[in-house]
Amino acid sequence: MRRRMRGVAVAAIALTSVMTMAACAKDSGGGSNNSGTGTGAACEFAEAPSAPATSNTSAANSEKVDASTLKVGLAYDIGGRGDASFNDSAAAGLDKALTDFGVKKENTRELSAAPNEDESAKQTRLRQLASEGFSPIIGVGFAYAESMKLVAGEFPNVKFGLVDGSVEGAANVTPLLFAEQEGSFLAGVIAAYQSKKCHVGFVGGVEIPLIQKFEAGYAQGAKTAAPKIQIEKKYITPAGDFTGFQDAPKGQEAAKGQIDKGADVIYQAAGASGKGIFSAAKQGGVLAIGVDSDQYNQATVADTKDVIVSSMLKRVDVAVYDFIKAVAKNDLASLPKVFDLKVDGVGYATSGGKIDAKLQGILEGYKAQIIEGKIKVADKP
Repeated sequence: MRRRMRGVAVAAIALTSVMTMAACAKDSGGGSNNSGTGTGAACEFAEAPSAPATSNTSAANSEKVDASTLKVGLAYDIGGRGDASFNDSAAAGLDKALTDFGVKKENTRELSAAPNEDESAKQTRLRQLASEGFSPIIGVGFAYAESMKLVAGEFPNVKFGLVDGSVEGAANVTPLLFAEQEGSFLAGVIAAYQSKKCHVGFVGGVEIPLIQKFEAGYAQGAKTAAPKIQIEKKYITPAGDFTGFQDAPKGQEAAKGQIDKGADVIYQAAGASGKGIFSAAKQGGVLAIGVDSDQYNQATVADTKDVIVSSMLKRVDVAVYDFIKAVAKNDLASLPKVFDLKVDGVGYATSGGKIDAKLQGILEGYKAQIIEGKIKVADKP
């Protein structure tokens, strides 16, 4: 009798164990792993919106424009052409203008900023371009705002464009602004659907309001798609220290810390530091999402492109291209106030084949809801 009772007890314990495991699995729902141990399950997703029947993107414009007489100057942010990110996107816009509008290579000049340089260096760079007859001159990055305010006043007949910033009261400065949070929302959706642990990360270059727009959109997108997802975040440097955009080893260290905590998809908005983040992803056997340019196709990160599942496209190339076109036509009023999803100013890349048709349909559904105003994307964390 005692042996029989013992058998019943063992069976009861086993049944309780199975029920407990099942309950745990149900509670996790493929959701976030809050233990930080690196284990976890795929996300449980919210109901996704349906993809629209027709595309909401703007149609291509084949209008013929002659810009052969323009002298175009670009003042890059730190990293310059070859950063595989923000500056390279601007360079791509210039290159396309050379092809499409007849801008002559000898009539272009490209200058780059140095990390933590004095404001006087930016002023000298802009003043040099203006005094040599370049117009338009494009400052690639908000860091040129103060210097452009001064130099634009000295050269009232020169047309300036400022990426990521505006200069109040300067009629000859055109702001080229973006809805980074909207594109980053879609990056968050991608991360959630690609994560096997429902645990993702964000690495920003410098903790400033501009980069916080990327963080805010990413987190909102990930949590909209998978409400229980766990999100790590890290900034390489604090506000004021702009080396965070050009320090690959620190980028690698920041990403490794998140991977060690269990994140298996890392979104980076860190300029040239992103190269280190991609390296950490490859070494850690996880995925990464690039930024600004389609980084899967960037030669400078070719050795790690297999981990790049997508890139949030901040179409600085479109803004630069459209600005040069508008100057050539003498029609700056034709430019959008903000380059957002509606005008293809931001978006996502599908290079590499990791975004399948099903996920692309989900992304287009969320994109349509943002364009229609059904989803409001926050620009602050």
